[in-house]
Amino acid sequence: MNKKRQISIIVLLVAVLAGVASFIGIFLQFGDGSFIYQSIRGHDIEIYGRGLYQHMPSDVAVQGIAQDYVTLFIAIPFLLISLLGYLKNSIRSFFLLSGILGYFFVTYLFYTAMGMYNFLFLCYVTLLAFSFFGLFISIRVLEQISHYQFSEKTPAKSVGSFLMINAVAIACLWLGIIVPPLFDGSIYPLELNHFTTLIVQGFDLGLLLPVSFVVGFLLFRKKKIGYIYSTIYLGFLSLLMTALTAKIIAMAINGVNVIPVIFIIPSFNLITVLCTFYMIKNIKTKPQ
Repeated sequence: MNKKRQISIIVLLVAVLAGVASFIGIFLQFGDGSFIYQSIRGHDIEIYGRGLYQHMPSDVAVQGIAQDYVTLFIAIPFLLISLLGYLKNSIRSFFLLSGILGYFFVTYLFYTAMGMYNFLFLCYVTLLAFSFFGLFISIRVLEQISHYQFSEKTPAKSVGSFLMINAVAIACLWLGIIVPPLFDGSIYPLELNHFTTLIVQGFDLGLLLPVSFVVGFLLFRKKKIGYIYSTIYLGFLSLLMTALTAKIIAMAINGVNVIPVIFIIPSFNLITVLCTFYMIKNIKTKPQ
């Protein structure tokens, strides 16, 4: 089976399964509504009590629903559009497709690890597997083909600097949650809710932010691999930041304090989209 067929099958399966999962997350409503639950650490947690995310804290459940909106109405259409472009041999579409597969991989990594167990667990696991292998195959193909190059006008240093700044800024934001309780002796941040650990912060600090910094550094140094990986990462980050912006809006609507992230994340979101645009724009096809 050739690579195009493999990637096409994977993308279509991801689109269908993610469409089902996000539709259910948004529109399936059952349960008696919110209630208070005392965590093992003695904190009173308001549980959402409705729908697919009924066992999640209320402020986390509304974030899940907000991300489902982004997945259903933005990520899946862009995934299918970029697939069509890839099938027409567009290198730009292929880069975008790879980044979007990265979004689905990270999204369902978090859903699998952080979401309270529900009847879609195997769907999340399947999406995690397909999106990972789709991303892996896409990256390998982009590393091997040679009929494209990045223009000399590519803003490598400015975009690379942004990726490094993004990594440091978000790391400082998360450390602002983790470190103070270690100094005042309380140990456990309130953001733990009734979870076992800080999953988002852990994956960000241990995986996603180091990747952002490293690919940004490689791009800043104008290394070939930096151009490839940073463009893919920016495609992923554009959608992830869009989802984070939607989450912040949902939290604000539900009365959650969203200062200072209401200023940080949307700004980073806009910059990320612009960086993605300029990186994609400066991909040139060479004669074969």
